[in-house]
Amino acid sequence: MNFRSPLGTRGTGVLSITPFRRLWIALTLASLGDWLSLLALSALAAKIGGTKNGAYAVSGVWLTSLLPWLVFGPLAGAVADKFDRRMNMIIGDVIRAALYITIPIDLSLHTVNLLTWIYVVQFLASCASLFWLPAKDASVPNLVPKDKLEQANQLSLLSTYGTAPVAGLLFSLLAIISTALGHISSYFSTNQVNLSLYFRTAMYLVSALVIYTLKELRRRPTDKISSPAVLKSIWDGWRFLGRTPVIRGIIIGMTGAFAAGGAVVGLGPSYITNILKGGSAGWGAAFAAIFFGLAIGMYLGLPAMRGFSRRRLFGVSIMFAALPLAAIALIPNLVVTIILVIVIGACAGVAYVTGYTVIGLEVDDATRGRTFAFLQSGIRVILFAVIAIAPVLAGAFNAAIGSSGDVNLRIGGFYYGNIGYNLVLLLFAIFALLLGRVAYRQMDDRKGVPLRADLAAVFRGEAHDPVKPTSESATAGGGTHRPGHPGLFVAFEGGEGAGKSTQARLLAIWLRDQGYDVIATHEPGATKIGMRLRALLLDTAHTGLASRAEALMYAADRAEHVQSLILPALERGAVVVTDRYIDSSLAYQGAGRQLQVAEIAQLNEWATGGLMPDLTILLDLPPSAGLGRRHSSADRLESEPLEFHQRVRTGFLALAAAHPARYLVLDASRPEGAISREIQTRIRDLLPDPVPLTTEENTGSFPAVRD
Repeated sequence: MNFRSPLGTRGTGVLSITPFRRLWIALTLASLGDWLSLLALSALAAKIGGTKNGAYAVSGVWLTSLLPWLVFGPLAGAVADKFDRRMNMIIGDVIRAALYITIPIDLSLHTVNLLTWIYVVQFLASCASLFWLPAKDASVPNLVPKDKLEQANQLSLLSTYGTAPVAGLLFSLLAIISTALGHISSYFSTNQVNLSLYFRTAMYLVSALVIYTLKELRRRPTDKISSPAVLKSIWDGWRFLGRTPVIRGIIIGMTGAFAAGGAVVGLGPSYITNILKGGSAGWGAAFAAIFFGLAIGMYLGLPAMRGFSRRRLFGVSIMFAALPLAAIALIPNLVVTIILVIVIGACAGVAYVTGYTVIGLEVDDATRGRTFAFLQSGIRVILFAVIAIAPVLAGAFNAAIGSSGDVNLRIGGFYYGNIGYNLVLLLFAIFALLLGRVAYRQMDDRKGVPLRADLAAVFRGEAHDPVKPTSESATAGGGTHRPGHPGLFVAFEGGEGAGKSTQARLLAIWLRDQGYDVIATHEPGATKIGMRLRALLLDTAHTGLASRAEALMYAADRAEHVQSLILPALERGAVVVTDRYIDSSLAYQGAGRQLQVAEIAQLNEWATGGLMPDLTILLDLPPSAGLGRRHSSADRLESEPLEFHQRVRTGFLALAAAHPARYLVLDASRPEGAISREIQTRIRDLLPDPVPLTTEENTGSFPAVRD
């Protein structure tokens, strides 16, 4: 059966999806130009400042690039969530193009102080970039299927950072071209900086034209009356970050990762050039090693850890990055340092892609822009703050040690010149290790499973899958029913009040309208024995039921359900639509009751004979909203405190993140009809001989009775 993405594209690569490919081209052009303009303006500022003040002039360029992220970060995220993201990006490209073209004009006309105008242009252009990036990041999950989001983030981040060395080569090439043009004719004479800015302006305009063609990014119509104000959107975004452990863990982890990277960049020029005697060439090699390591982590690290929990991988990669940083501090050797810098970059690449993917999968579209904006702002603030603080700290350590002893030490075969540098690197290694540990604890979705055993299973090729059957009949895609069953098995999952029953009923009606044999069922209580178990499980009189007993009763209901109803239907070729299945036990009894997920998965595998859905549709809704939808009296599970339901939601999202190919995650706060259409689009690709969408729209169907 051929898989077609929801966008109607074919092929396995994410670049085969036309809308994403266009957005990626725009991003690549914008990122290449950002690095090129930074190089050009830094070179121009250094020339204006001269030998005495050139370093300060260049620092001003970096400072004006950072300042907008400090001031307008939350506002940019709210704008990305509230307004048309496509127009946001187009306007940003046009503004940046108009700004950068004014610098060559000012060079010719001398209308204002050139250095001052460079700072003004860089500040305003950085403001435009600040609003452009969250809009782009928040749009990516809407353009690609969930199972290709990780690959899309890899390409996006590679374009963002991998274009830095390309920009350096291009800047050098433009110097040669400008010299050649001057030799041809004085009419064509121009300098390297001007040529770079002309080239940059052209790239912005091309980027704007490419984004203009992205009709898929048109803002969906919303109810303007209920649309929150921008300031309220910012406040809601901050509250969301504060009360969401996964996002909080990502931010804490990124703080540690970029603090470590900032220490390397901040101390690197002086430490490598003067202490390790590497000179400018040594620092250039180390700087290139950072980006080389990032590329390795983004493209090779994740495939090597395929099957390992993304949440665990994020924290582990940051903790692991602390080790080579500590080794750099303890082993003052240029070759060793460059090799270890590559390892640090690889760890950062793994963490960066993993964090972006988790946000794309687990943050809904309404708050995604604010989340990305906060993350991007925080990363830049931390990175540049550490770059500024690290040399000061090293100097302070050297001054303190020099007042009572020699700052140059020899321990064994190692010589430490200006020991303050080594102490600062070691300090930031410890800082990264501690924050990585905190992030790991915040995000761990495999509590009770030893990390060492989890890693060993990955390296043995036994990728972890909490719901994947261990029998040979299971498939690598997260488990399906055993071969030989011609039917289709679809499960609806989600928290209380998410609308599972409604959507399952609507899907069954739609499938029957198209002539399919459909069995609509539910858990618990779909069989005679199950009805008795349901009464015991959901009756509020049984509040003292032991968690393990509850898990066993659900498994017993499921065993009877599969054997007497689901399997016979699949064997005759029917489509089975169930309201809840195994994943509910993993989320409610595993995450909610805090039992070991692996044990519950093993129990349910035995109870069902390894039968797994072809597709699991997760309707995601904040617990407070879902519980507020309930009109009838609460059953035993609904009566649990809000913290319990929040753990359940986290459990569902973790399962979906671990098995994107089997899951379709939908925002359940959207209108009922929009959710149904998206479910039908996904199901259509799984059906044997489905009715083409255009045919269905043209001919319609007999209006079904909906009770």
